[in-house]
Amino acid sequence: MGDIRLARDEPASAVPRKPSPRTGWLIGLIGEGIGGSLSPAMHMAEGDAQGCRYIYRIIDLVALGRSVDDLPALLNGAIMLGFDGLNITHPCKQAILPLLDEVDDDALAIGAVNTVRIVGGRTRGYNTDVSGFRVGIERDIGAIRGHRVAQLGAGGAGAATAAAVLSMGATHVAVVDTDVGRAERLAATLCARFGADAATASTDIAAALADAQGLVHATPTGMAAHPGLPLDAALLRPDLWVAEIVYFPLETALLKAARATGCRTSHGGNMAVFQAVGAFEIFTGRKADGDRMMRHFAALTGAGA
Repeated sequence: MGDIRLARDEPASAVPRKPSPRTGWLIGLIGEGIGGSLSPAMHMAEGDAQGCRYIYRIIDLVALGRSVDDLPALLNGAIMLGFDGLNITHPCKQAILPLLDEVDDDALAIGAVNTVRIVGGRTRGYNTDVSGFRVGIERDIGAIRGHRVAQLGAGGAGAATAAAVLSMGATHVAVVDTDVGRAERLAATLCARFGADAATASTDIAAALADAQGLVHATPTGMAAHPGLPLDAALLRPDLWVAEIVYFPLETALLKAARATGCRTSHGGNMAVFQAVGAFEIFTGRKADGDRMMRHFAALTGAGA
């Protein structure tokens, strides 16, 4: 892999004017504890709906007995095996960056990649989590311009969600993480991009929530493999909105507690579906049907679309 170069000529939002004449793709998902991921079903169903041969495989670090340190070998293996692209999830979204040949401007600014396109043995990284999370907020919460937001989590997903709410007009994000150094690095990145007062780092979620209108949860807590609440439910208030990134299960302990408190909520399925919409378009060059993918997700989870 060479030094990272910006893929300015191919933004993540770009879709060719004419559908790609290709009808077959091989895609993978690299992450930890992802055996229950719905991404393969969502992507392959959209491929079927468009008359494509679309194969999507899970590459689970846990099942393979691997770790983030094995990312270089896994990426090279995917290239050698003829994969057309990879989705990247926890805990690899930041570690993948220095391994790529090119990175889209937005993904580089965020410091996290969730989508890698492979063409002719070369790799380009993108981040569709930002647009995916924005759609969820717009659908379920509405306008958040002027809001102050407390966020739990400063990893790859947290980098995207914080950028999303700031791009929607939130005035400040208090990034809370047990790793204060990681929170400080993310806050500094956000301030460099959105302004000097855009973000601060903290380890105190109670203090961060004190003057916040919204709470973003961007850690693995609540997943089937990491059950439980990421904070004391007593800190929730009816005037807060709560946005979740976890979608397996769709109804997390946090969302249950938030709804019981009277909070407006946005479930992680929104981000899961609409980041997949963006990734599908990057992989195939074809326009995805977001409403159709949301209906399929709802059918898979038993949720209302």
